[in-house]
Order: sequence, then structure tokens, then C-alpha cells
Amino acid sequence: MPPTVPTTPPQATPPQATDPSQAIAEVRATYDRLRAEVHKVIVGQDEVVDQILTAIFCRGHALVVGVPGLAKTLLISTLARTLSLGFSRIQFTPDLMPSDITGTEVIEEDKSTGSRALRFVKGPVFANVILADEINRTPPKTQAALLEAMQERQVTVGGMQHKLPAPFFVLATQNPIEQEGTYPLPEAQLDRFMFEIKVTYPSADEELEIVTRSTGAAPPAVHASMSAEEIDRVQALVRSTPAPDYVLRYALRLVRATRIKEPMDGGLQRPKMIEQYVGWGAGPRASEYLVLAAKARAVLSGSLHVTPEHVRAVAKPVLRHRVLVNFNAEADGVTPDDIIDALVRETPVEGATAEQKRQMDAVMR
Repeated sequence: MPPTVPTTPPQATPPQATDPSQAIAEVRATYDRLRAEVHKVIVGQDEVVDQILTAIFCRGHALVVGVPGLAKTLLISTLARTLSLGFSRIQFTPDLMPSDITGTEVIEEDKSTGSRALRFVKGPVFANVILADEINRTPPKTQAALLEAMQERQVTVGGMQHKLPAPFFVLATQNPIEQEGTYPLPEAQLDRFMFEIKVTYPSADEELEIVTRSTGAAPPAVHASMSAEEIDRVQALVRSTPAPDYVLRYALRLVRATRIKEPMDGGLQRPKMIEQYVGWGAGPRASEYLVLAAKARAVLSGSLHVTPEHVRAVAKPVLRHRVLVNFNAEADGVTPDDIIDALVRETPVEGATAEQKRQMDAVMR
């Protein structure tokens, strides 16, 4: 299917102020407009929307996990319409082939000369935002083709590399309860997703609003509120946001504590829950994503610098698919989120000044 591009022109002013505080304020205003457009269609799910946008502003991919009927596909397609970007939806099925995603070479004949030549016909992956619906329903060979696109931002067909458009994001959905006829994602592919985002059931009031909207008049139109150039500027602003050394060390301490086969740094004690329930810990990519996501969280919250609280806020989506639990955890009903809660609760922040500690204590209260 050909990618679709929203025709409504972007309405936001590009965040290009030279003063960091003014630039962050402009990003925050644009971010609020994006959320308002999404909530014309989507009820609730504020944290899910925040995490998807955080991944986009970090040039990362996201895996959205939830049971059927929670509007995962509708949320992603609506969010794509708020961005002035090309969009493709790929429905993953057991018979999907790599060429169905990447495209294929066809023989084309020049009728005037009779000569023949190979021409590459682009597949649906050649778009800015890819909705990979039920990604775990396709065989590993097809998943490998998507893996190259996610990591290298290119596809290889017939020995030739074809660059994908920029920006490029994969937002994949997965059903956690129906495993018959599925192909679990390999750890190497899971690690390429910056976030694993959990979508939960709505509250009673939210579900009432959902039913009222879905059984009433057609929802209002969603307008594009951000262009590719604006996204690029926000990504640059995120990367330039300063993170103090003690915050970087705190993020690394969280990740390294999950590696049960390695000693803890600085003589610190590893939380007992990790020693008891973790089979394998997170790699260096988790450290990178944890810091980058914390920077994005700081920018979107209007802060000029990163704090440990920003790191804590993104710890679960960054780590939950990278911390592998053992049999003891499965037997005791302990989830990766439980382990991350204990990790955040028991890992100290070291190296902060007295004023920084006072501010952290105020946030924790």
C-alpha cells in the first residue's frame, strides 16, 4: 500500500529560538497542541501518548503492547496524522514475505528499444512512520527485513542498499495474551525498540466517554501540527540538553545493577529482588536510551536540565523488555515492572550537591 501524507499544512511555529528556555517553551507549546489533536479521537492514555512522542523525539522505535480493543492501532494512526509525515500501516501475517515490506525488483521493458532492465519498486516501509500491526505474527525471515530497516534505516534488495526517508520510526503493536500462531520477537530485535509501552484498560469514566464518542457522531478531523523539520529541531534540542555527571552515573547504575553476573560499582549492594529474580540484565543500549529518554522527558516537562526524577520516569519503558526474569520470578508472579520498581527504589543517587539533594527530596515527597 502506498504511504499516505497528511494534506493539512503544519500549524505550529518551528521551535528555533536561540535561547534554550525559549526553545523549550516553544517545544512545550507544540507538544501541547499535538496532545490536544490526539485527544480529539483518543480518550485518556496520556502516559502512552507521552511515551510514544518521547520515542519519536529521540529518533527511537516503540513497541506498544496491550490486549485487543484498547485502540493501539487507532492511537498510532491518529498520532501519525498529527505529524506532517508519510505514513504506512503494515498488517503482519504468517504469510507476509520480506519483499512485501521492503519492495522488489521487477523487469521493465523499454518498448521503443526492446531493452529490459530491473527497476526497484518500493514497499510500504518507505515512509516516515510505520505502523507494524501485530508484529509477532510474521516469521523471523520477515522480521529480519524489518530489523535492518530499524537499525540501519535502509533496506537491501538484490545486493543494493536503498536508504529510507528521514525521519523514520517504527511503532509496532503486539497482543500479549494470544500466543498461538505467533513468532516471539528475538531479543536482538526487542533491543532495537527504545520503549516497550504498556496499554492498560481505561477507567470507568474514560470507558463511558469512549462509548459515548464511538456510538455518536463522527469524531472531529485531526490536523497535522508538526513537520519533519520541526521534529528534527526538537531531536537536536533533546540531544543538546545538559545532563549532570551524577545523573549520568545514576542512569548507568540502574542499568548495570541488572547484570547479575557482574560486580556492582563502588561497593554498592544490588537489590535482593534482582539477585533472586533476574536471569539476564540490560545491555549498553539501555544506558544510552535511558539517558536520551530522560533528556526528552526534561524538555517536554519544561526543564533546562535532566534530573534523576526524569530518569526514573522512563526507567520502565526502557528496561522492561531488556530485563529477563528467571523461573523463580515466573513461579512467584514477579514481573519486570516489579523488579524495576525495586531497582529504582533501592538504588541511591550519589554525587549530587546539597541543593540538588534538597530538590530531589522535595520531588520525592
